Amino acid sequence: MSALNLTRSMERLIVDIVARVPELSHIEPERVLVCVASTRSGGVHGTYAKIHPLRFRGGESVMASRCGMKKVRYIMPAVTRKGVDMLYIVYFLLPRFLNLTLREKLITIIHELYHISPEFDGDIRRFPGKNYAHGSSRKRYNDTMSQLAERYLQAFDDESLVSFLEGDMAAIRTRHRVIVGRRLAAPRIRMETD
Repeated sequence: MSALNLTRSMERLIVDIVARVPELSHIEPERVLVCVASTRSGGVHGTYAKIHPLRFRGGESVMASRCGMKKVRYIMPAVTRKGVDMLYIVYFLLPRFLNLTLREKLITIIHELYHISPEFDGDIRRFPGKNYAHGSSRKRYNDTMSQLAERYLQAFDDESLVSFLEGDMAAIRTRHRVIVGRRLAAPRIRMETD
């Protein structure tokens, strides 16, 4: 019985997804930090994953604003891995994410990757209107993610890339003596006033 390094396995899978899904080809996987976080419950209701962009709109690391008479600067913290500046952190929430079906897991991964700006500048993909993260129709967004996942499933040819995700958390634990993954507290934006 071997250990499962969930972070490393997810990184390998993301490299393959980005290579095979043209809508995600702008992503540089080595600048996306994959992490895991815990949820209070293992049920399938709630958030399965989340993405943290590490830049503001337009790829800026500093954003200026006014708060009354004061000037405020918001500074995004730098996150590096092996000397490379990360632009995004994707968190997969355990055990909830692992309790999804394989197809739902792939949809969730693609959902988070699709949030990455086409400019790959550290900001998220922005849709017109007030719901800039998912667009005017969340159903349409989810349908698109489902279609992308289906296309990926039809295109990939290495079963080992997804086999670690087969089954729910209990089933995965029967195959591995331990599940490990990178944990990192969500970076906090620093605020400075003049």
